[in-house]
Amino acid sequence: MNAAQTYYEMMKTMLEQAFFGQAEQMEKAAQKIAACVTSGGMVYTFGTGHGHLLALEVFYRAGGMVRVCPILDERLMLHISASESSEWERKTGIAKELLQKYALKKGDILIAISNSGRNTVPVELAYLCRERGVYVIALTSMKHSSAAAPRNPLRLRLYETADLVLDNQGVLGDACVEGTGGRMVGPTSTVIGAAILQAIVCRTEEICREQGKEVEFFASSNIDGGDEINAKYIEKYKTIVPGL
Repeated sequence: MNAAQTYYEMMKTMLEQAFFGQAEQMEKAAQKIAACVTSGGMVYTFGTGHGHLLALEVFYRAGGMVRVCPILDERLMLHISASESSEWERKTGIAKELLQKYALKKGDILIAISNSGRNTVPVELAYLCRERGVYVIALTSMKHSSAAAPRNPLRLRLYETADLVLDNQGVLGDACVEGTGGRMVGPTSTVIGAAILQAIVCRTEEICREQGKEVEFFASSNIDGGDEINAKYIEKYKTIVPGL
């Protein structure tokens, strides 16, 4: 088996572990999100570094819930300076700044994403949101996070600040395929994390439909009529969701 096949086999195993090993947690997440969006709440998503990709995974896309607001700060992303973003996510006080722009409140949900779960900004944000009565869902690697010391003033890992934890089943260091000289390649957190989140979105829609409750979903802008559908949602939410 070559390295590509090895990665594929590991993805299959991790997906099975993620979906069947924590079916109860995923169902609870979907139930909470369904209750949130049908009662006027908002689902906020946040991640730093590559976790930011997952924060955007469920935002403004075909088949995606409309009531999703990613918490965006360019200092914490990769497109300006990837190396500096690693430093910024370790600084205290940024979470408080973010909460001045994004008014999370009781009844809302925060999905906080961090593979290691040890750095300051995601941990502080989750901690402060729970103080506000926000329901916090952590998407993290329990193998990595439980083996890594907290690197923040609260001395907590992300999973220790959350109401509900979703484990991406990743290994310590994220990369899972051994290459030349012990070099590790093939990170898994984005692949598994995206599958977990999208599965929860699918289940959320199903729960709402079973309950006879209407939930807004974006259409593809690249199908006939898609722009017209989405334009109504953009107009409705553009003052509430800064990213729109």
